Amino acid sequence: MEPSSAPSDPSSPAARALRTRLDARSKDLRRKILTMVEAGRRGHIPSALSPMEILRVLYDEVLRLDPRNPLWKDRDRCILSKGHGCLALYVLLAEKGFFPAEELLKYCKSDGILGGHPERGKVPGVEASTGSLGHGLSIGVGMAINARLEKADYRTFVILGDGEQNEGSVWEAAMVASKHRLNRLTVISDYNKRMTYDSTYVVQDLEPLAAKWSSFGFEVREVDGHDLEALRAAFRALPFHPEKPSQIICHTVKGKGIPVLEADPAWHHKPKISDADLLMLRDGLEAS
Repeated sequence: MEPSSAPSDPSSPAARALRTRLDARSKDLRRKILTMVEAGRRGHIPSALSPMEILRVLYDEVLRLDPRNPLWKDRDRCILSKGHGCLALYVLLAEKGFFPAEELLKYCKSDGILGGHPERGKVPGVEASTGSLGHGLSIGVGMAINARLEKADYRTFVILGDGEQNEGSVWEAAMVASKHRLNRLTVISDYNKRMTYDSTYVVQDLEPLAAKWSSFGFEVREVDGHDLEALRAAFRALPFHPEKPSQIICHTVKGKGIPVLEADPAWHHKPKISDADLLMLRDGLEAS
């Protein structure tokens, strides 16, 4: 019998994530994603909605950045390793002024800079070209080691998908991070427990995920990844240990805020999205 994906403890971060209500700003960010999808008529929508609050808190309150100088050497580095969730990242980068908001309306168009996966050098504010899953943490470890060698004080954040953690390269990089005691490296798991066609429990069970990261030398915290105050508290507490890298397991809901996306794995990626689809998505968001 396959393990259930339903959290058994109603007070757990996973159970709370299912119940967390979105505030006005979180809904507005999702509206902007749907506006991009209307322009591009394709995309990984559910995978962008699960990390939205994570990215929102990072870009609103945590990361040290200068949109006028995206390559400022003292900036914090943030890598969205699950590059297919880039719709959320694009919305935040446009809001912060890394590129004009009008670019959002050119999503997946030949005259725009925003594709289905983020590209460093093409999109200001993007630290690494990602989407070939499993590469982002290795890049982030290199950045964190470089900061130490240069005696720089920037921090490195890497956002991993959960299905992505099936990749061996993730765990190789985790061992290196632990070996070098990279306490200014934070790994954030967008743990929505859904993969392309089914749950992580069915495809490749990651549990016990917190214990895995702890055994690889990380100091671990678990939070409801849609709870803004829980996220803020976790980021304020960094680093969790003076001689270890940090791991924040964010329990999230794939497609959070639009019920049909939360329930149907067929929406993982849509190469063609109709007017009727968009109306259904918008109605679902407003009713949630």
